[in-house]
Amino acid sequence: MNKQDGMNYAPVGKPEPVVQEGEFVFAAVALDHGHIYGMCNGLIEAGATLKWVYDPDPAKVDNFKRHYPQARIADSLETILADDTVRLVAGAAIPSERCALGLKSMAAGKDYFTDKAPLTSLEQLADAKAMVEKTGKKYAVYYSERLHVESAVFAGQLVQQGAIGQVVQTLGTGPHREGQGRPAWFYDRRYFGGILCDIGSHQIEQFLFYTGNSEATVVASQVRNVNHPQYPAFEDFGDAMLKGANGASGYFRCDWFTPDGLSSWGDGRLTLLGTEGYIEIRKYVDITRGEQDVVYLVNKEGEFRYPVAGQVGFPYFGALILDCLHRSENAMTQAHAFKAAELCIKAQMLANAAG
Repeated sequence: MNKQDGMNYAPVGKPEPVVQEGEFVFAAVALDHGHIYGMCNGLIEAGATLKWVYDPDPAKVDNFKRHYPQARIADSLETILADDTVRLVAGAAIPSERCALGLKSMAAGKDYFTDKAPLTSLEQLADAKAMVEKTGKKYAVYYSERLHVESAVFAGQLVQQGAIGQVVQTLGTGPHREGQGRPAWFYDRRYFGGILCDIGSHQIEQFLFYTGNSEATVVASQVRNVNHPQYPAFEDFGDAMLKGANGASGYFRCDWFTPDGLSSWGDGRLTLLGTEGYIEIRKYVDITRGEQDVVYLVNKEGEFRYPVAGQVGFPYFGALILDCLHRSENAMTQAHAFKAAELCIKAQMLANAAG
């Protein structure tokens, strides 16, 4: 895992297989974003068998093969979609192209697992919902800032155990390091969907999860291009306020201003205010201490610090595999995945309309 480079953030956990070798076969396609490596790591550690890889760029495929030599190189996407042994297609396409890939995959009888943001327009969302309804296939989303972060998983367990009572508000920060060598599409909102649609999607998904909301509205949002005049279609700052159907509120900020001196690609944090206490999650770095995955808890029992790196694991991936096999919804409901996508698009649209 590269702690300096968020685009290639790919956590490695302990193998916890839920299936035998060959029982759940998947393919990796559309290697535009480095998150495909985290997606594959999680699936393989949960017992999935990686059979195929495909991307039109040979350099991307060569790099992928260095990490996963077991993958066979397909000559086309159609070859993968025609393989009846493949149950799931995992892809990290350019965000604006993720929905089209999902529609093809589901139409071919495969479940689909995409990087966030899963789509970039309400029209695409409608198409995805229609294809899920038509085929019964899954349109699963890699919301990695909760699913592939042990401190976030542990905080969810604390909330479910009632450690802070009812969650009243979430306060999230999602700073990212821009780094070097970003592709051209990264700087064009037509392709990445806007900062609230893109990296803001993590924050919105977390708000829904930790507050227990299936419905929410965007109260306010804004985006800015503060320090990238050479890329007029880019946004390097955004924030938004949400209100859930149960009354919980949420505020988050995301940006591309991580300083070079930080030991990680971003000091991502989330504070959960509850009726009986609060939790702060320091995901990627607890600054000056050199640790990641640290959870702070304060409630009527006292003050607690939990360094949980290497202790919690990533249960989402095994649950996703079993959901695909049994047609259940234990890893994440389809409604939840789509609601997060809908809200991030609406937050982006509201900010754009405000100018």
